[in-house]
This record gives sequence, C-alpha cells and structure tokens, in this order.
Amino acid sequence: MIWKNEPDLNRLNAMNAKTLGENLGIEFTEIGDDFIVAKMPVDDRTVQPFRLLHGGASVALAETLGSVASSFCIEDLSKKMPVGVEINANHLRPAKNGFVYGKVMPVRVGRTMHVWSIEIKDERGRLTCVSRLTVAVVDQH
Repeated sequence: MIWKNEPDLNRLNAMNAKTLGENLGIEFTEIGDDFIVAKMPVDDRTVQPFRLLHGGASVALAETLGSVASSFCIEDLSKKMPVGVEINANHLRPAKNGFVYGKVMPVRVGRTMHVWSIEIKDERGRLTCVSRLTVAVVDQH
C-alpha cells in the first residue's frame, strides 16, 4: 500500500466540499492499495456547447484525483502539501451523458515529487481520456 495516511471514502468526499470538485459533481467511489476512483456526471456543469464532456472538466477530474492521492502519500500534512505543477491530457473519445469514471494510479511517488497516471472511462468502460499529473510536495506556509 502506498498510502501514508489511510484514505476512506467519507474523508475523501468531505475534502471535496466547497471546491471545484463539488461544483462539478465529482464523487469518490473506490479506494485500493494503490489507486482511487471517482465519478463525475456528464451534465450541464461539465459539457461544452456541443453537449459533449468538456476537456477542461476531464482535466479537473484528473487533477482532483492526482492531488488527493498525493495528499494521502504525505506523512505530515501540517508540514507539507501537494501542488500540481504539470498536467497533460489526451481526449480520446467523446462522452455525451451519464457518468465518467477516473482512476488514478502512481507512476512514481517520491519524497518531493509524485507522478500520477489517470484514466477516464465512460459508463461502458471505453477510454475517453488519459492524463498524467506531476505534483510537487512543498512546505506548508
């Protein structure tokens, strides 16, 4: 298990309160030894004018997943915090309705830098987006 602080779904969803994630309807649904899954609706909050999932919403889901995962890989959050420094995303297929599901997995979790791979799939399990997030672990101010 990669987690230094044990994540649980209630704690994850509570962290999401009053954030962009909550506004987009992101809900954490599953935790494993080295992954976290969250879902996001494809609705008026997350689509672009052609009624397809907005690429920015996919990126917000990816960054939310990676940043939250990093927070559980830091021993003392009163001294250190995760901050995203780079994210990329390849949008592979449109999503038009229902939910998309993001799964974050570690590429590397070091002392000062974490790299995460995020796959986003539609309700039929088809890959809609792949993303990679780099997170720096910095001093808490």
